Amino acid sequence: MSSQGGTKAVIAALSANLFIAVTKIGAWALTGAASMLAEGVHSVADSANQLLLLRGGADAKQKATAEHPFGFGRARYISGFLVSVILFSLGGLFALYEAFNKVEETLAGHENELLNSAWWWVPLAVLGAAIVAEGFSFRTAVRESRPAKGNQSWLRFIQTAKAPELPVILLEDFAALLGLAFALVGVGMTLLTKNAMWDAGGTAMIGILLVSVAVTLAIETRSLLLGEAATPAVVKKITDALAGAEGVSRVIHLKTLHLGPEEILVAAKIAVEPTESALRIAEVIDSAEAAIRAAEPWVTALYLEPDIDRTPVGSATAAEGSK
Repeated sequence: MSSQGGTKAVIAALSANLFIAVTKIGAWALTGAASMLAEGVHSVADSANQLLLLRGGADAKQKATAEHPFGFGRARYISGFLVSVILFSLGGLFALYEAFNKVEETLAGHENELLNSAWWWVPLAVLGAAIVAEGFSFRTAVRESRPAKGNQSWLRFIQTAKAPELPVILLEDFAALLGLAFALVGVGMTLLTKNAMWDAGGTAMIGILLVSVAVTLAIETRSLLLGEAATPAVVKKITDALAGAEGVSRVIHLKTLHLGPEEILVAAKIAVEPTESALRIAEVIDSAEAAIRAAEPWVTALYLEPDIDRTPVGSATAAEGSK
């Protein structure tokens, strides 16, 4: 996946959320609707998240240093993990807290500001406009994700994507649309039934939704931070490229690691022709390196160890040769 596609989706989401956050908080200030405050804080959290993703993308472009010889590609993973923390705390837990307060106030017999407000229609108008804006943002994220998604299901794409931006924006925008639907039902039913428990219920549903999305993001980005291998399709391309390189008998063993979304470290032991010429071995290694980089441009760090293939014809395995 191109990082440009992820950046485009992030900017589209940021633009939508900054506008929506202002309108939601304004609607809450006019009417006191709890679900509008929860949604306003949700949009503020999403805006902060998108700024974090943009910052992570910028940090990842720094050149490698002596202290960080493999570069800063994982900065994008760190940003993705921080997004899950912010979404969980500032978004989900705040919404649940607000729902609890609204239930307490309703049970205590406090008057509901929304029901007594002359601006009761504002939350409905704001939610309608927000659904349209979030819909455009979600459509952009879906469009930018399709080339990387390929034939995978959306769930599988989110689980296997090595670049965090698009999965994060997809989940955020999807959660935002569901949250807006919950808020619309909560506010609408409160106005129809004159019962503020609907508003509290909508707020609670927003909180549960955001906590669920945050936990999902945390699990996926934690795996990326720990270090994931390249996908099976990429490993096969690298293995085939190595095996087809001039002078390489076979690949004894190979390991890969994503240093960043578009940076892969490859370490391999390859069997070479049983020649005593150091020059010939160097030529074989150079040929193998060129073959790998042509097959998979994301390979940015590559270490090949030559060995003589002593495996008898017709027998055994790479695992035995690697010992």
